[in-house]
Amino acid sequence: MFLFSTKADLQAYLKPLRDANKAIGLVPTMGAIHNGHLSLMAQSLNENDCTVVSIFVNPTQFNNADDLAKYPRTLERDIETISSLSEQIVVFAPSVEEIYGDNAVAQSFDFDGLENEMEGASRPGHFDGVGTIVSKLFELVLPTKAYFGEKDFQQLLIIKKLVEKKHIPVTIVGVPIFRGEDGLAMSSRNERISNDGLHKATFLYEVLKQAKTLFATESIEKVQQFVDSEFKNNSNFELEYFTIASEETLKPVIQKTEGQKYRGFLVAHIEGIRLIDNLSFN
Repeated sequence: MFLFSTKADLQAYLKPLRDANKAIGLVPTMGAIHNGHLSLMAQSLNENDCTVVSIFVNPTQFNNADDLAKYPRTLERDIETISSLSEQIVVFAPSVEEIYGDNAVAQSFDFDGLENEMEGASRPGHFDGVGTIVSKLFELVLPTKAYFGEKDFQQLLIIKKLVEKKHIPVTIVGVPIFRGEDGLAMSSRNERISNDGLHKATFLYEVLKQAKTLFATESIEKVQQFVDSEFKNNSNFELEYFTIASEETLKPVIQKTEGQKYRGFLVAHIEGIRLIDNLSFN
């Protein structure tokens, strides 16, 4: 296992690899490593000569100080989990000061409106924070490919837009959502939910699957009514939003158009924890 906490040490390690034109894969994470993260790492290991995994809870993408304070930080366990996959992975686990100095402030970005939909509307400034840290990691690592999970589908599209607009020479790879046998999407936030709550949380994926089935034959309005009704009848959850949106623009759709790709996006709270999920409706 290669573990670095400073930018200088990481760059010193990576420079000979770059000089030899080795392919470098980057998997950015905020830690609390789970099987979803490992699936990204496994793909990077298969496609690159070197895989760098960053572990950094980025303060500039949190608009809720309490959420930032409670976000799980499990570095020692994370390193053990990563080592069980491969001893050759490079882990970069810097401090906030190492990344931002004494000024942890996000840059401002224009993602052509992608940042204003769904999560952008619910979490003002969130994607400026994401763009800031990902830009810094790209500048530092200079990866050949970078891997992001489709669970954060909006984030994936925004990172692709960042690379396009900033002309960054990296290939962005979207990796399908990793689900448990019960269908629950893997998330670091799952660690804060009780076992009973985790069992109940499978409800999100079940609703999405049923909504997808309805979408094939019913109007978007009917699908929306179905989802709203399901959550009204389930006291375990508070529905924040359900949206059927274009996979390209992320704008909510009112009427289906042949040949377009759609995805259902769902955010709900259980035991005070905010969970997100999504599913292709095509």
